[in-house]
Amino acid sequence: MAAGEPLVAVTCTAPVNIAVVKYWGKRDEELVLPINSSLSVTLHQDQLKATTTAAISRDFTSDRLWLNGKEEDAGQPRLQACLREIRRLARKRRSADDGEALPPSLSYKVHVASVNNFPTAAGLASSAAGYACLAYTLARVYGVEGELSEVARRGSGSACRSLYGGFVEWQMGERPDGRDSVARQLAPESHWPELRVLVLVVNAERKPTGSTAGMRASVETSALLRFRAESVVPARMAEMARCIRERDFPGFGQLTMRDSNQFHATCLDTFPPLCYLNDTSRRVIRLVHCFNAHHGQTKVAYTFDAGPNAVVFALEDAVDEFVAAVRHSFPPEPPGGEFLKGLPVRPVLLSDELRVALALDPAPGGIRHVIVTQVGPGPQVLDDSHLHLLGPDGLPKPAA
Repeated sequence: MAAGEPLVAVTCTAPVNIAVVKYWGKRDEELVLPINSSLSVTLHQDQLKATTTAAISRDFTSDRLWLNGKEEDAGQPRLQACLREIRRLARKRRSADDGEALPPSLSYKVHVASVNNFPTAAGLASSAAGYACLAYTLARVYGVEGELSEVARRGSGSACRSLYGGFVEWQMGERPDGRDSVARQLAPESHWPELRVLVLVVNAERKPTGSTAGMRASVETSALLRFRAESVVPARMAEMARCIRERDFPGFGQLTMRDSNQFHATCLDTFPPLCYLNDTSRRVIRLVHCFNAHHGQTKVAYTFDAGPNAVVFALEDAVDEFVAAVRHSFPPEPPGGEFLKGLPVRPVLLSDELRVALALDPAPGGIRHVIVTQVGPGPQVLDDSHLHLLGPDGLPKPAA
């Protein structure tokens, strides 16, 4: 590094979000504009998050990117789209400044290191957390303030929802330039403190068809997708907002499950069909419905993004029993492994009536582990320089 001129580095974290009214399909591929609005729940970063360090220096000769310790191609279009948009906003701010401190030179190259504390590209919204974190971090490196939805969604559409905590709506917008296609917070994470989220990790492997390719195929071939976007989603957005506002869990849960089912129906209506669920996913669906039928009300609700892993919503008082039902239906393998992660769960015994109601033969090892979390806040800046993923030389620090 140049003597007396250290690099400028910022480290931030950003959360995963799980859509309860799904986004699937773009009306503009370049600007990443969705064919319908969507609504999501932000998960707590104590359990699921992306961490990103971005550093700029006049001594860097090229943009570079490391993901989970491995160097990736920094020229990939989505990353470069985010960088172009951030630099455009920084130039806009520079031209508007009148005597204020200017952001670092826009000619500087950037080094980015990012890690997830959960599997990447396995249907756990890793790209949403990763690109929200990238946008938030780059904004602070380049001195950009204000709305970042357009930056984040250039990397991954649903990333704009991870820019906020709590319950978040991504408005599809109407303008051709996409400036009104932005995320906004409907309610903060403190709004529904009893709500819990269980991530049932079925398979941590990379999914066979990525979301971008899957969406494109659905837009081109699925009549059901077009009907859903135009005739179903608008009313569901309004109803889901009401359920969240009133903390109506049965309404929230049933609508969440219906929307997940319809999303996967559009995947099957795509030609050739997209099959993101597997046998274990379908067993989880049966388990949830059996559990609710036993109680005579909606106590838990599933949703699946573009992958086999289940996300289950429940109120706090239902978590212990449902986790016991999951453990009964999917006995851990090996038996002594770490099956539960995240928030504490009290062990309980299932009643004989519930065991009978589940009506499922156990499938050992079907669920690798369960992550128990809650609704959480949006991105955070880590002020401690010791937490930077890049060292003073702009290269990744050695693994601890």
